[in-house]
Amino acid sequence: MIHNEELTPQLTADGSFTFFSSEFGELFHSHFGAKQEAECKFVEPLQLRKKAATSPLFLLDICYGLGYNTAAALTAIWEVNPHCKIEWIGLEFDQRIPQVTLEYNLLSAYPNYIQEILKELAENHRLKTELFNANLIIDDARNTISTVYNSGFKADGIFLDPFSPAHCPQLWTVEFLTRVAQCLKPQGHLATYSCSATARSALIQAGLHIASTPPVGRRTPGTLASFDPSSLPPLSPKELEHLQTRAAVPYRDPNLSDTAEMIILRRQAEQDTCTLEPTSHWKKRWRSESIL
Repeated sequence: MIHNEELTPQLTADGSFTFFSSEFGELFHSHFGAKQEAECKFVEPLQLRKKAATSPLFLLDICYGLGYNTAAALTAIWEVNPHCKIEWIGLEFDQRIPQVTLEYNLLSAYPNYIQEILKELAENHRLKTELFNANLIIDDARNTISTVYNSGFKADGIFLDPFSPAHCPQLWTVEFLTRVAQCLKPQGHLATYSCSATARSALIQAGLHIASTPPVGRRTPGTLASFDPSSLPPLSPKELEHLQTRAAVPYRDPNLSDTAEMIILRRQAEQDTCTLEPTSHWKKRWRSESIL
């Protein structure tokens, strides 16, 4: 598990740092920039500066990791409304990640008071001030999401930031994302960096409507989800057709306890027997259209 691996800062293109996970074979953030990704994939799509007029504001950070998403969110909200009260819950599997982030001073680009808040969260997991009531829960998010739901917490904004579906399918299943959606307000929004058809399909099966967010440093967009379709721009014909291919068969984890290998094999079996169009046909069709 991640707990035993060496964590070494990796420089990204915008000058911010991230870590590489040998367990998942991926960087924690895009190599184009950890700070840029937090702002453009999460803060902006969730319209947190606009929502800062609402107080209190409820935020749920799934896969808190190094803390960039929360650091960017708090900075943006309090720049617009210094009096905005924030109720915050973070879910993280490995408590060492936020602690090692502090040791390397990776969040130095953010205001000192933001760094102090994240330091308190990394060390004590809880913080209650006049403006900020926070709880960082350390465990498998599949277990803790039920704790969040049972507490009655309903988020205005959710950051969904696990490793990619191919490497961490257990946090992209229909069952997990259904629990996540149950923690979202009717007018709230969920943002994620992924536009994979399997992730989008799971979000739809969880009862949410989806839209694309602008690409950041790469060709592919992210995804914004909400119960309220009127707050979302429509998907393109290409994106809609992608959701009708075998790539859109979602991951399933009926008891929220299966291994990644079991979840992947279950999806492969469903893909092998489904009647959906092969994704290669979709790719070929749209490639030929782009040439015309």
